[in-house]
Amino acid sequence: MPEIVVKTENGERHVRVSAEELAGLVRRIGGDGDRFLVVQRIPDLPDVFAQVWHEAGADYTLEHRDGAVDRHFLTTADGPEPVIAAMTGWARQEVRWDRDLAWSLLDMGPARDVPPLELDDDQRVELEKRVREVLVGGYASRAELAELAEEFLVTQDRRPVSREQAHALADRLWLERVAEQAAWQGETDPERLTRAFTALREAGITARENFTCCRSCGRSEIGGEGGPGARGFVYFHTQCTDSAAAGHGLMLLYGGFDGSSETTAAIGHEVVAALEAAGLNAEWDRDPDRAVTVTPLDWRRRLVG
Repeated sequence: MPEIVVKTENGERHVRVSAEELAGLVRRIGGDGDRFLVVQRIPDLPDVFAQVWHEAGADYTLEHRDGAVDRHFLTTADGPEPVIAAMTGWARQEVRWDRDLAWSLLDMGPARDVPPLELDDDQRVELEKRVREVLVGGYASRAELAELAEEFLVTQDRRPVSREQAHALADRLWLERVAEQAAWQGETDPERLTRAFTALREAGITARENFTCCRSCGRSEIGGEGGPGARGFVYFHTQCTDSAAAGHGLMLLYGGFDGSSETTAAIGHEVVAALEAAGLNAEWDRDPDRAVTVTPLDWRRRLVG
């Protein structure tokens, strides 16, 4: 399974698609609102991507960038198959994946210089601390981190961080984390958590990670997430993620969609069983009014982007 994310014009986001699924997405594009897709590696890296544009009845325009504005290339194809072959090779990082197409360098102009941040030491520390907290949580994309960096210090009469500065800061901290996670070996606790949540979904429980900003929003929105056969739910919100990333364990909120204490307790038992089956320790006193806590927890969530 190629380690890629595919994003489409119509807002879809496909994570770790197979070669066959990627081929299907390429063949699909061409209609209004669905004319292009962008493929990024996992973890996403600044200025590294492949993308294709196609309108029904016209050629396919394929581009890829390899880390800088002077490494941005373009080619065209009269059908989807050469595009599929190239994009699949790119996704798999095959040697000479681009050999069967005639590429030209696309002039993107000179790279823009980003001026240094004009912040005092306290503001700089505060800004980087918050961006790192969300980064270590592991669910934000580079774009979301940049938006956070741009908006975090905004006041009514001052925007001290420009969009370009925010992207530069987010990319620098992102690459530091990518280098750090390269040394991680084997399955991490967040990956065990995802495995437990996947098992719960397959058993008819709506399970969502990093869902909404707080308990109140989660409670009001979780009902809209479940399928027609869902019996109950379990989730944790972004404040829970922050706590887990800071080393304080993870609080899971759960319940039954019928609102009864009996169903809620039964869902709680299933959540604990799934966590333990995935190799995690769950603390719960079997009280349906109390959250399940996953602790101890080594929060090393690998970045996607």
